[in-house]
Amino acid sequence: MSIKETRVFESEVKELLHLMIHSLYSNKEIFLRELISNASDASDKLRFKALSNPKLYEGNSNLFVNISFDKKDSSITVEDNGIGMTYKEVINNLGTIAKSGTKSFLKSINKDVKKDQSLIGQFGVGFYSSFIISKKVVVYTRYAGYPINKGVLWESTGEGSYNISYIDKDKRGTKIILYLRDNENEFLDDWRLKNIINKYSNHISLPVRLKKSFEKNKENNNLKKTDEWETINQAKALWIRNKSEISEIEYQEFYKYLSQDVNDALIWSHNNVEGSQEYTSLLYIPKKSSWNAWDRNNKHGLKLYVQRVFIMDNAKQLLPNYLRFVKGLVDSKDLPLNISREILQDNTIIKKIKLSLTNRILSMINNFSEKNEKEYNNFWNEFGLILKEGPAEDSINNKKILELLRFSTTYNKKEEEKISLKTYTNRMIEKQKKIYYISSDSYSSAKNSPHLELLKKNNIEVLLLFDRVDEWMMSYITEYNNIPFASISKIDSSLEELLNIKNIDNKKEDNTKNTELFVKKIKNYLNDRIKEVKISYRLVETPAVLTTDSNDMSTQMAKLFEVSGQKAPEIKYVFEININHKLIKNLYNINNVDLFNEWVELLFEQALLSEKGSLEDPNKFIKRINKLILLKNN
Repeated sequence: MSIKETRVFESEVKELLHLMIHSLYSNKEIFLRELISNASDASDKLRFKALSNPKLYEGNSNLFVNISFDKKDSSITVEDNGIGMTYKEVINNLGTIAKSGTKSFLKSINKDVKKDQSLIGQFGVGFYSSFIISKKVVVYTRYAGYPINKGVLWESTGEGSYNISYIDKDKRGTKIILYLRDNENEFLDDWRLKNIINKYSNHISLPVRLKKSFEKNKENNNLKKTDEWETINQAKALWIRNKSEISEIEYQEFYKYLSQDVNDALIWSHNNVEGSQEYTSLLYIPKKSSWNAWDRNNKHGLKLYVQRVFIMDNAKQLLPNYLRFVKGLVDSKDLPLNISREILQDNTIIKKIKLSLTNRILSMINNFSEKNEKEYNNFWNEFGLILKEGPAEDSINNKKILELLRFSTTYNKKEEEKISLKTYTNRMIEKQKKIYYISSDSYSSAKNSPHLELLKKNNIEVLLLFDRVDEWMMSYITEYNNIPFASISKIDSSLEELLNIKNIDNKKEDNTKNTELFVKKIKNYLNDRIKEVKISYRLVETPAVLTTDSNDMSTQMAKLFEVSGQKAPEIKYVFEININHKLIKNLYNINNVDLFNEWVELLFEQALLSEKGSLEDPNKFIKRINKLILLKNN
């Protein structure tokens, strides 16, 4: 044995171990599921690498996971003959957390134990769950094909450091020994371990065997040790079994194994496709979004198998990015066993499977929405923002995606109350030709926008869009069931026609030369800061608003440009004034040029603040308000 090297855990591992030992995984038995899952992954990796290098089997291709316990030293041993680990891999896998976003994840942990348990499950740090029940963990491992003297010993009490050294190990694979804490002896029991294996790992596609501790000697009725092993699980890949044979509990446990999620799946689809492509898919929709679901660059995708041989995790080529929250696997009979990520990108079979899977997922979600709208709203709250990326990414399935979208509207009293486009179109008033919407920075600013005043008065429903992605999404949506969309913050003849039809008697302004001169006077002062000044018929309580021409960039789109670091083109607004408002009437009668200009400036800045949510110089705006208040009081 070589000299032991003592290393300190990286700070994230220390923090994580403390959380797991003292706060997380209230369901302690989960440690065995995690270790069996890791052993299964190690066997999958060996099978894949042995396709091109059969010598890695070292003369034994029968893969297994062996579990035993010893009451004398209060220990449990989990051993596999999979790929094993090198010295460097042991350091990387057991001494550090080599996953991006670790610090952000740890910062998101709080005192809500249930939430923490969910987060830790999604993060997937299964090996460290060993320390929930163990006062010490020892790992013996050797990478397949390496010399016997290149085995590695790793041991730690989980208190801040670990020891590592080279050892002789004649068999490939990994053996983990857990030395239990004094109050954890419940796991030193055949029945208890069998129950955990059946509950969590029945779907594992290689034998999970439990060592028979003792057996009776028939001659003298004494107990003696035996080396017999009993296979506990079915040892058959769940997805290749007949659907009628699989229970809901088995589907749910397999989902947890795949996703590292502690919650059950919301819905799933198990399908066997035959024809031009032959493959089996098992797809799950989670109940809860993962902590990093909105990161488009985060690893995601399905597990890919070829003829039941594991090929790779996170095959994102099988799904569009806007469905990255979907978990599951695909087992293909047509792909070559040596396929790589680079080949996947341009593979015709993969592209056809992707189209088919996308269609199946969208149909599955749509069926769910039709059966239970209340539960679908919960799903939408978790994944709606991600689905909103769909129209921009997937023009082929645009219509199907539109059916899944949900919106807050002016008809509903709360932000959480959302409707489908189908519901909206069924509620459209007579002679309404378009689906109207408004974009803003928040629900409250959208719901209280002055652009809505006359529409609310005339019972015309408007979709309220306030997520950052909304304006980008709407630029890829032109219509729903042949009914076009229209922003009410843009000049639109159909809206004016609809409002004028309903409010023909409200056009009371005196369209004389004096009014024309008044409008021109405002335009001359504002000059090139605006595109046009016009009389507005959409306002009731507000003196003025800013609108844009139908073909010009909207305010929200300009904000998207700025957030992404791009320079947005300058927007030339149309300044619409409510000629019937008292402030405008007062302005109409002001002859002092300087005072007139001050009031125009104030009204313009008010409209700009309402439209953009900010001003370049808010202090100047405040001073102007104070000045005009003092003038009026004097």
